[in-house]
Parts: sequence; C-alpha cells; structure tokens
Amino acid sequence: MTSKPFRLLAALLVAVLLVSPVAAQDGSAGSLSDTLSKLLRGGETAEPAPAAPKRRVPFGDAEIQLSFAPLVRETAPAVVNVYASSTVQVRSPFMGDPFFEQFFGRSQMPPRVRSSLGSGVMVDRSGVIVTNYHVISDADAVKVALADGREFESEILLKDKALDLAVLKIKADAPFAAVPLGDSDLLEVGDLVLAIGNPFGVGQTTTSGIVSALARSHVGVSDFGFFIQTDAAINPGNSGGALIDMKGAVIGINTAIVSRSGGSIGIGFAIPANMVRAVVDAAMSGAESFERPYFGASFDPVTSQTAEALGMARPAGALVREVAEDSPATRAGLRPGDVVIAMDGADIQHPDALEYRLATHPVDEEGTIRILRDGATTDMTIRLERLSDGDASAPTLIEGHGPFAGASVADLEPRLAQRLKLPLNKKGVVLLDVDRRSPAASVGLRPGDVIREVNGLEIDRADTLLAVAREETRRWRFAIERDGRILQQTLRF
Repeated sequence: MTSKPFRLLAALLVAVLLVSPVAAQDGSAGSLSDTLSKLLRGGETAEPAPAAPKRRVPFGDAEIQLSFAPLVRETAPAVVNVYASSTVQVRSPFMGDPFFEQFFGRSQMPPRVRSSLGSGVMVDRSGVIVTNYHVISDADAVKVALADGREFESEILLKDKALDLAVLKIKADAPFAAVPLGDSDLLEVGDLVLAIGNPFGVGQTTTSGIVSALARSHVGVSDFGFFIQTDAAINPGNSGGALIDMKGAVIGINTAIVSRSGGSIGIGFAIPANMVRAVVDAAMSGAESFERPYFGASFDPVTSQTAEALGMARPAGALVREVAEDSPATRAGLRPGDVVIAMDGADIQHPDALEYRLATHPVDEEGTIRILRDGATTDMTIRLERLSDGDASAPTLIEGHGPFAGASVADLEPRLAQRLKLPLNKKGVVLLDVDRRSPAASVGLRPGDVIREVNGLEIDRADTLLAVAREETRRWRFAIERDGRILQQTLRF
C-alpha cells in the first residue's frame, strides 16, 4: 500500500509537469527547478524584486570635466579690486576745554587716512569700470588693481548715491579684458549664476548659486527697489563685483546682503545689468550724473483693499496718485486712480518695478503702458522727456544771520519734485542743501524740507523767502513740510 507522503509528492510532480510548459511559453515563470523550489517552500509564486537600475560612470571627457572653470577663466580677468582712500581731519579731544588748551593750544591732530575695499567689473575694453557708490563715496583717491597684478589710478566719471552705482575709468596703452553687460530682463528664477569679487580682501573669489528671486524691493540699501536676489555667497568686499550668467555676461552688480553676523547666509542682492547699462551709457556720453527721465506721475502700491474695491483678482500694479500738469503722463492720458499693470510687455507688480522700467526706458523713444481703468484694460503710448528740460530755477544760497542762512533753496516745480520724491503739484520752496556749520543746520533744517510759511507769510517762491530772511528780527516763527507732515517752530535767533 502506497504511503500518504509518497502520494503527495507524486501529485506535486504531476502538477509541475502540467504547469511548467505553459509558464515557459509566456515567460511568466522560470525553470522547472525554480518552480519546484517555490512549491516546496510552501507554494510561493511571487516574482522576484526588480534589480536596482545600473549606475554608469561618466562617459567621455566632457562629462568627466564638467565644470564652471572655462566660464571663470573667460570672465574673471575683468573683475578688479577697488581701493578708495580719503583724508579725515581728526578733532583733538582737548579742543574746547580752556584748561587743556592753555597747555596744548588749539593745534589740530594729524589727519588720518580712511580706506575702503571693494570690487568692480570692467565693462568696456577702453577701461570703463562699474562699482558701487558706497565703495568710493567721499574718496580723495581711487586705485584699481587688476587680476594680473597691475595697479592704476582711476578717474571717477559718474556716481549716483540713490542707485548705489559709480563708473570709473583707467587708461593704458593696450585694451583691457572686459565682460559684456547682458540682458537682465531675460533672467528667470532658478538660473545658474556666478559671483566674482574680493571678499574680506582675501583675493579674487568665485562662488556659485542660482537666481533666488527677481524684482526685490525695500531692501534698505539705497533708493533703488528692483534687485536680483541670489544665494551665491556674497560677503563684505564683494560689493561692486560681477554677477555672471552662464553665457559669460554681467547680469548684475553685487551690492548688499542680509546677514546677522556680517557674512553670507545665502541672501544677496545685485543691481540688474539693464539699470547698470543706462548709467554706463550716461557716463560714457560725458554726463556727470545719471538723469532719470521725466514722466510726471507719482504712484502708490495696490493694497488688498484697493484691489477688492477695483475688482482686481489680486493686489498688483502701481496706483496713480498724482499727475503733473503738462507732463508726459498727462499727454499719454493717464489719470489719478488708474492702475499701471504692465510696461513694454513686462508685468508691473509694484511701483518700484514701474520706476525701474521708466528709468531704463530711452528718453524720446515711445513706450507702451497698460492700465486698468473702470474694470477694463487700455494700452497707452508714452514718450518720456529729459528731467533737465524744464525751466527750473537755479538754486539760491541764503546768507546772513537768520535761521535760514547757509541753506540753498529753489522753487518747487514738478521736475524737481519728481527727483526729490515730493508732491508734484504743490507750490513752495524746497531746501536742496544745508551747510552743516550754518545757522540753518543748527535749527534742524534738512535737505528736502519744504518751507511753507515764515512769520505769518506764505512762502510760494524762493524770492519771497530770500526777502523775508533779510528782515531784522529776533523772533522767528515758521512752518515746514517734511515727510508729509507740517512741523512748526518758534524761536529767538
């Protein structure tokens, strides 16, 4: 009699013989021994886990040597070191003290030389260099050191504090290495970039990163509000250096960082190349300052409440606050309450973005703005004018011993108001400059103050203020407008 285990084994062998040919035809099973092995392990029929994908070694020299080195080799010679020095008069600690002055006299201490270090980038083979204003501000001498070790005394062609840009010029018998200015409007978030400069004076250094954001505003380093943000490491000494794109062009001038320690934490800002190009063009044409075009309108941000009231899906654009009479904005048809949402095909997210587009648009060339008015969009053609084409009165220096002595003033008119970011259609007299050792400075007057009233007389012209300032009186009562507020002061002088 056949045993039960033997009968079970025979049944298994028959099953294997019946199943194996079918499985082999469709490729869903392995060999006879594999099938038998699975059945003997308890009937396991699951497929084996797929093999991990094979990794391959880099193929060819191009992949093995993938590097930024060729780009750095091409652009780094155009990045320079900028050394600025100025002589500062040091005040003696004994000056003003009668006791010590009788022993040491009123002699001045020896002057001290103050120096600063930054970077710059050669943008023209004739020796034109761009750097930051804060690198060379108040400098008596500016020296430039090239990557090959040569040093040159430089001439300051132009500097603009509001934009934090300066243009220098050096001369030699042979052309210099230079890097072209690229089109910063073509940048996208995520693009690879290199930052080249001289951080902490250690020598030329290259760091890499990406474009982290575009059109950053309210950075707080200047009046300019349209920065490129990057995570490429930027440190003190990098100011004025180049931000390079993968085509080997300068797409920004490194300017500032956000940091709690003074070093890089991956939040750096650069001025876009299109703004730099406008300043360089002005310097190479012989201008001593960068002249912003005149548009004749002022703008406010669009808040969420404003967007809801205007029926906008989201808060974006520049809300027209004021339009000056007989200005390009008026001739284009712009009105208070309009919202500018695009210019020359570029979206406008906030007023700083519009000011950037206006500043970089060529004067006397037509442009297009798109506005939102009464729920509908309309395109308008604009033509900007030169800011200096107006009939602005020349500055007048007030002399004498009154509280306004030492102040330079001018009639407030729209072109001057736009430059100083003051109300466009208000009349008055604005202070352009105040000598820090003058009576005007001692009573707290500042550049940008608008004189509204003196001793009960409304001040609408500089001639009126000049006449009042000559009066022989010791009691003065005047009102000034500062940052939108009226400040009144009464004093004996």
